[in-house]
Amino acid sequence: MHVRWKQRFQNYEKAFLRLKEAIDMEGLNELERNGLIQRFKFTLDLSWKVLKDFLEEKGFVFKPSPKDTLRMAQQGEYISYAQELIDGLEIRNTLSHDYSGEKFERLEGVLREETFVALEKLYHFFVSENQQ
Repeated sequence: MHVRWKQRFQNYEKAFLRLKEAIDMEGLNELERNGLIQRFKFTLDLSWKVLKDFLEEKGFVFKPSPKDTLRMAQQGEYISYAQELIDGLEIRNTLSHDYSGEKFERLEGVLREETFVALEKLYHFFVSENQQ
């Protein structure tokens, strides 16, 4: 029987690897930048949802919102980078209303150096959990 978080992790893994592909590119044009933002949003949304499923399987009961899920995972000592992912949620919300590209330029460093790094740590956490 497949556990729900493992099924959702398969989607997260695909999204994360596509995001990594975009992150690894340099000198993005506008179309590529838009693709990076879409991949980022999609991966970030899946990150907290797979974590929610994982925590529920472990018996945690909580309000399944993104921030509550991330905080609960950190309180349960599964992750240590909840704030970086919460900051990523703020970046996602800001970029949803960025039509000029200026906000992306201002937030790109944080996205690449903090939020993506946290998403990568989460990816490796689930890879190791999936092998148990």
